[in-house]
Amino acid sequence: MRRIKPYIAVLLSALVIVLIWWLAVAGPVTVYRTIYYNFSGIDDYRIFPQRKLTPAPLTFRFREGAGPEYSSLKISFGGRKDIELIDLLEKSQTTAFLVVKDGQIVFEKYYHGYDRTTPSLSFSMSKSVLSLLVGCAIDDGYLRSVDQPVTDLVPELARYGFDSVTLRHLLQMTSGIDYEENDFPLGIHVRFYYTDRLEEEILKLRLREPAGSRFLYKSGDAFLLTLALNRALGQKSVTRYMQERVWNPLGMEYEGAWSIDHTPGGLEKTGCCLAATARDFAKIGQLYLNKGAWNGRRIVPEAWVVESTRIDTSAGSSWDYQYMWWLISPDRSDFMAVGHLGQFLYVNPDAKIIVVRLGDGMGNLSLEEWKEVFLSLSDNVLSTRGE
Repeated sequence: MRRIKPYIAVLLSALVIVLIWWLAVAGPVTVYRTIYYNFSGIDDYRIFPQRKLTPAPLTFRFREGAGPEYSSLKISFGGRKDIELIDLLEKSQTTAFLVVKDGQIVFEKYYHGYDRTTPSLSFSMSKSVLSLLVGCAIDDGYLRSVDQPVTDLVPELARYGFDSVTLRHLLQMTSGIDYEENDFPLGIHVRFYYTDRLEEEILKLRLREPAGSRFLYKSGDAFLLTLALNRALGQKSVTRYMQERVWNPLGMEYEGAWSIDHTPGGLEKTGCCLAATARDFAKIGQLYLNKGAWNGRRIVPEAWVVESTRIDTSAGSSWDYQYMWWLISPDRSDFMAVGHLGQFLYVNPDAKIIVVRLGDGMGNLSLEEWKEVFLSLSDNVLSTRGE
């Protein structure tokens, strides 16, 4: 035992040094949140400070009344054929699954205590909503264009070379920012999730390589874009802007929320943390299926929706990631928003189908297999209607 004690002392000393470093870098609130809450989950909007989105004064409800043929929908994925959709959902950690066809709900199921009124954290699906808000802000004149340097709004970063980084680079994730997207508890990504001083963390960002060099998925781009948008809006918070510009016009039925880093006066964590119901997420999909129009009113410029869903590989961009939306295939029009733990908003403009899948895990399916599920489902919904 005497031989072991020196090693224990060394280990404890090392742990103390790491803890002191972590507290100095991240701050006590971030360290506490990381240790206490640990792994992220779809109910995390309950643990953070938040700004609420209230139901619209005039709510919109999708038509309902699908025939019995939709209750036995079958799908194929991963080499497996004719799998009962309901059977898959019951075994795949799904909490909400909603299919809208031609503006009508044709399939809707909830599991594990969730229902149509239950908000769920969307994780990186939020980035696609951030993109929507940026498109609106450009249309409203808060932002000049996607080619505006981010240092127009965040001049503190000019001294570190960010004058070459544009809003387009942030939207396309070609900024060159040094940011590691992983779940290492002492790393920057987890720190940004749990921090109570988000703006301070954003201003610590530095460049790893010149902007426009290549696509590299990283939430740091979204957080910097959030700070730029927040400053462009002046006294109006991102939440208030979304409430007025998108939430109310779309007739959202239920309460939602953006998590913020602290109160009062905190910053929305738009890279990860919009909570809403499946039905209200579906309305964002319907808005994009309608190319930005809603009930005869223009919400998002059509050109913005087109740019967000077409392939562009210039200046380091990746064909499958456009303005924070994921494209399915080079020869298809489908696109989707994707979030951690299997949050999906899938839009098929050709078939006029929207799918929302929310869950507390991927259910042992890969991302590619979930894509196959959505594609197979679209085909089967079309065949069910005899189209």
